[in-house]
Amino acid sequence: MTAIAYLGTGLLGSAFVEAALARGDTVSVWNRTAAKAAALTKFGATLAATPSEAVRGAERVHLVLRDDAVVDQVIEQFRGSLARHAIIVDHTTTQPALTAARCERLAVIGVRYLHCPVFIGPSMARQALGSILVSGPRVLFEAVKPALEQQAARVEYMGERSDLAAVYKLCGNGLLIGVAGAVADMYAIAQGADLAAPDAAHIFDFFNFNTVVGGRGKAMAERKFTPASFELDMARKDVRLMLETADTPMSVLPGIAARMDALIASGHGADDLAVIAKESVQ
Repeated sequence: MTAIAYLGTGLLGSAFVEAALARGDTVSVWNRTAAKAAALTKFGATLAATPSEAVRGAERVHLVLRDDAVVDQVIEQFRGSLARHAIIVDHTTTQPALTAARCERLAVIGVRYLHCPVFIGPSMARQALGSILVSGPRVLFEAVKPALEQQAARVEYMGERSDLAAVYKLCGNGLLIGVAGAVADMYAIAQGADLAAPDAAHIFDFFNFNTVVGGRGKAMAERKFTPASFELDMARKDVRLMLETADTPMSVLPGIAARMDALIASGHGADDLAVIAKESVQ
């Protein structure tokens, strides 16, 4: 039976706590909104009044917080009560440069810290599904690896570079959020042409999105802008038609249109659509 602490018990943190308790761990919980942590006592968690109280005696301290500022504040609050052998496992999505600075700062004072952001939703956390990314000292990773493998189906060690997991997390969330915006725009186009959203969703049956995104994404990464299937000029024409058809606010396509216009003006109209990544992959 392992004594651990969870600081931050929103939707994801609470799901992690429920799963840990189901595995037999002893879990102390704290949240800035105390009621959210108190709700976990019915599952067997111990409610702590402060971060310091939560971490006393814990072998691992899991953070599932809002941002860098809150992570720094909470660590400072409990640092004096942290056991010398304890490892902080920070699942918070954070800014890479600030993450690297935090890792360096904590290492200097002997605090054992790993950044471990996740691609996991609450329902997945309860079932130990999804992925955990880890970056930081390998010796710390090896120490917590068995526990992390109980948390998720995939645990990916990114290496000693302390901010690398943070970079991959933002890249992944950027892709997820961008796709969500593009899908919203698709429904705006459909609505403007009097096609119901459930019917418009039939478009998903026509594409293998792993192939579409992976193929052009690889071309972007390799700066292969010779037209293969979709010239920028033609893509911009299609975007014009989309904007003319939609009659509600759009999330992604107006920005893409502006980007295309700038590239076409600088002579890239005959290049492949992949050229929109020109400055992003230097």
